[in-house]
Amino acid sequence: MRTRALIESRAPAATILVRLMIGTVFLSEGLQKFLFVAEVGGGRFARIGFPHADRVAPFVGSFEIACGLLVLIGLLTRLAALPLLVVILTALATTKLPILLGRDVGPFHAPALQRYGFWAMAHEARTDWSMLLGSAFLALVGAGRWSLDAWIAARTSRDRNGPTGR
Repeated sequence: MRTRALIESRAPAATILVRLMIGTVFLSEGLQKFLFVAEVGGGRFARIGFPHADRVAPFVGSFEIACGLLVLIGLLTRLAALPLLVVILTALATTKLPILLGRDVGPFHAPALQRYGFWAMAHEARTDWSMLLGSAFLALVGAGRWSLDAWIAARTSRDRNGPTGR
């Protein structure tokens, strides 16, 4: 029954738009961590202040790729959204909190900006905020009608109830 609750969704078919947004952004960002290591992979993680950045960035990128793909096809969407929530919450804490405070936070460095504080952080966090809310939405409502989750749920329900649906 737990597996069933994980894949069932009464969300509308339009949920696919949120899945496309979340899935493509995370998939793209994950791939770029491998394609452009110095800019957005280990090099960026080192500039932010992550210890062992050369290992952390590929680890994060792998989750972004795998979970982004799962979200895109709508398979285990609720489960896939959870690591993405962790990734984006970590990004907010390590990159946007220093901007909000205008100083380094632990090992995480405040970037050189013209201004700091709430509005600077809000500007820099706009994509992160969208990814956070979109991932939370998918974790709560599931993949929606046009997904592999919905197809599997319908098929297992049909198999359990027989061909007549009784």
